[in-house]
Amino acid sequence: MAPRITVIGTGYLGATHAAAMAELGFEVLGLDVVPEKIEMLGRGTVPMYEPGLEELLRRHVAGIEGSTGRLRFTDSWEEVGEFGDVHFVCVNTPQKHGEYACDMSYVDAAFTSLARVLQRPALVVGKSTVPVGSAARLARLLTELAPAGAEVELAWNPEFLREGFAVQDTLHPDRIVVGVSGERGEKLLREVYAVPIGEGSPFVVADYPTAELVKTAANSFLATKISFINAMAEVCEAADGDVVKLAEAIGHDERIGKKFLRAGIGFGGGCLPKDIRAFMARAGELGADQALTFLREVDSINMRRRGHMVELARETVGGGFLGRRVAVLGATFKPDSDDVRDSPALNVAGQIHLQGGQVTVYDPKGMENAARLFPTLAYAPTALEACRGAHVVLHLTEWAEFRELDPAALGEVVAERRILDGRNALSADAWRGAGWAFRAMGRPQA
Repeated sequence: MAPRITVIGTGYLGATHAAAMAELGFEVLGLDVVPEKIEMLGRGTVPMYEPGLEELLRRHVAGIEGSTGRLRFTDSWEEVGEFGDVHFVCVNTPQKHGEYACDMSYVDAAFTSLARVLQRPALVVGKSTVPVGSAARLARLLTELAPAGAEVELAWNPEFLREGFAVQDTLHPDRIVVGVSGERGEKLLREVYAVPIGEGSPFVVADYPTAELVKTAANSFLATKISFINAMAEVCEAADGDVVKLAEAIGHDERIGKKFLRAGIGFGGGCLPKDIRAFMARAGELGADQALTFLREVDSINMRRRGHMVELARETVGGGFLGRRVAVLGATFKPDSDDVRDSPALNVAGQIHLQGGQVTVYDPKGMENAARLFPTLAYAPTALEACRGAHVVLHLTEWAEFRELDPAALGEVVAERRILDGRNALSADAWRGAGWAFRAMGRPQA
């Protein structure tokens, strides 16, 4: 008989994981402590934008006509304890206020509440990104608090979701990493992931600390690669070089590769920035802080890119923003998402607004979240309306919609045909051909 699965925490990670487990054929019960979220998911709707997720959810949520009925949601810990054989914990681990360190309060609360209702043998699987050493501590907590005691086993199974590709990454992962303390946990997880394993997804078995480190190590490497090419963009600007051609040339080296070599205003979102900071903090606690001092510069380069874009914009409009209208194309930290957490685009927009610029923002999916975070900015329903009367246009999130804009049509509504490409994703020839002064980060001005 197939194990029954619960998912604790139904945010971005949890909702995706629950729907994917139902798609793989399991009976799934999702739990959240926010009643509004449970009610929304029970209707087959998701509180965030993620391509394909709502369709996947509606295919399985009980009570929806034509669904498999394999997926339900609850706010009852007792129901979760009775129902599940494998419990996935998918709660948030934000950065602590005023510190680099990770806030483990949500994880600790979830594990404590879950442990108290585990009356029989079960496997608890942590998926949240946590400081190394957390799994061993949480394993002890489960044994101490669970009525089933030592028959409750812990595994650590880090998530590697990319926003915009979360459904694909869950159903067809490029690797599955599990940290286990015994054969039972490994056997159960091989059963849970039998379909993707059968399709060829590598299944990597490790100890707790290594499994915990994989996610932060991967994010740190990606952040380093992004900040490296952005540092090269700074040098290219000083030397009148072209960072796009530089990235193309070094990307042909298979030891380096082409991915994550697009210079721009840097990374943001809910993972990379807080994960590398938490990694540095934890390394310091372990006495290995010197091993990660380079990540401070990675973070610094990344944050510096935002200020550099503000400086370029100020220079473009004549040295000051007062009385100048600035159009910002993009609010989310990346395309195909409505996530504006630590968004470089919104950070730049906010800085320009504080310096007196009249900023109008347009984003295909992130407007509502952006307006909640930055209510003092102006928002427009289309890219064309955002650009109306603008003295400079900033392209700050690389949505496909922006690459397809007609430079000639946009030129008819702006006050000045000046555009700054903060993502190196637009065609300089097309914009210049339509009479625009075009500038991109790390590239020659003409």
